[in-house]
Amino acid sequence: MEELIGFSQENLWTEIWPELTLAMGAILILLFDLFLSKEKKGNNICGAFAVFFQLCLLVYHLFDYLLINHTFDRASFSGMLRHGFQGDLIRTFFLLSSLCVSILGNRFLQMQKLRFGEFHHLTMLATAGLMLLCQSSNFIVLFVALETVALAFYPLVAYNRNSTKSLEAGIKYLVFGALSSALLLLGIVLIYGVGANPSAWSAVSPGPHGMDFLSFDYVALLLEENQGHLLVRAGVVLVLSGIAFKVGAAPFQIWVADVYHGSPMPITAFLAVSSKAAGFFLLLNLVNGPFEGMSEFLLPLIGFVATFTILFGNLAACAQAKLKRMLGLSGVAHAGYLLVAVMASMHLAGDSDRAVWVVYFYLYAYLFASYVVFGVMSLTNLSDDSAHETEHYVGLLKEHPWVAISLLVGIASLAGIPPFGGFIAKLMLFNVAFEAKLYVSLVAMVIGVVISIYYYFGWIREICFEPKPRFDDDAQPENSWSKLGNIGFIKWTVLVFALVSFVLGLWQGPFGDAF
Repeated sequence: MEELIGFSQENLWTEIWPELTLAMGAILILLFDLFLSKEKKGNNICGAFAVFFQLCLLVYHLFDYLLINHTFDRASFSGMLRHGFQGDLIRTFFLLSSLCVSILGNRFLQMQKLRFGEFHHLTMLATAGLMLLCQSSNFIVLFVALETVALAFYPLVAYNRNSTKSLEAGIKYLVFGALSSALLLLGIVLIYGVGANPSAWSAVSPGPHGMDFLSFDYVALLLEENQGHLLVRAGVVLVLSGIAFKVGAAPFQIWVADVYHGSPMPITAFLAVSSKAAGFFLLLNLVNGPFEGMSEFLLPLIGFVATFTILFGNLAACAQAKLKRMLGLSGVAHAGYLLVAVMASMHLAGDSDRAVWVVYFYLYAYLFASYVVFGVMSLTNLSDDSAHETEHYVGLLKEHPWVAISLLVGIASLAGIPPFGGFIAKLMLFNVAFEAKLYVSLVAMVIGVVISIYYYFGWIREICFEPKPRFDDDAQPENSWSKLGNIGFIKWTVLVFALVSFVLGLWQGPFGDAF
């Protein structure tokens, strides 16, 4: 009886109250959608409730996090989940991202005349899965959370049933997502296959007695004992390859441009921000946890992938005419930058927290800048949101100054131009990379930043200058800014996030304390 009581005390459901609350909210929205009318009024109620519910949850979470100070490191569910200061930051990140997706989604769903309930239901379920995924310390929880997220993303990518491009993107994402999950699962199987062999444990080793076989602690001990084992190395590489698919790191980025191009605009933003962030939060947990003993083997591999990703992403983005494809490949380059920070955390063993803080700050700066850019793009009245090109933004500064200035701030932050948050994030990254003596990656980053400024400047030029005079027989581009009505919270979200991107360039708060 005492053992049962002790076990139940470890499984405190209150430790995952944000995830449970979000999941219950998703169920409520689905019920609303079932019983409300299918007309405009019912959709508006679902959309408004989703935004209001997530906003309240975010505010209460911040209240709990800042005032109650519930930030000490702790474990729940027999060690399968680990919580703490970083966990609270992760939850804040995903709640903020999910709220923005719902705000952007309401306008998109109204324009395309799609159902609101399923969209918000899937978005909130995916967010709950992302939060659990990044706090997992057990491979069963990790894989279940990962598949929960994937099963929600598959229909979201193909949600615009009026567009063949969206359906095509959904099929491609399903195929490549299933492949990445298969690689990750195969890697886990290989690692545990070695651990099941008694010869994997030396006579002097404490061995796995009394340990949870699925925990990260068990894997760390196993890898420390078998660093040179071929199957162990293959398993680790396969696990990291599965994660590389999720973050869009080269050469696993083959799906990125097509999926970003065809996905609905809010889901493109969701993939660009939340999916990428989850991959890197998980990667940090692995390379500084169970895979830490394999650092000597992994560093050259990650270094090659990071350098190749930076150069490929930026060079490929230069050749793109469609803005969503360009932003997708630019996101590939950003994944390369973040991989350098992950390498720095592995190099700076005694002071790795600084590199970890760089990853967190970079992702937050990327979140604010990305939602500014995608938010402005969602304000257009283009019939096909995959059709965005730079010519649709010609003379925007003169026609709609507040829209143009917000967009310029977002673009400048993504490009790493001072004095915005993206510039400071890259500056911090250069700092830790130099301390870790990652000189090849430093050179690649410098080249990548220069190239990114080049292709982002082409967009900036179109925004700032008036359109060129055209001959009568020239085809006129579709007027994407004929009306900016019914933009709701999007306007204020864009303005606030643009302001935050500017403020982060001047003041970094607790992130800057590490430097």
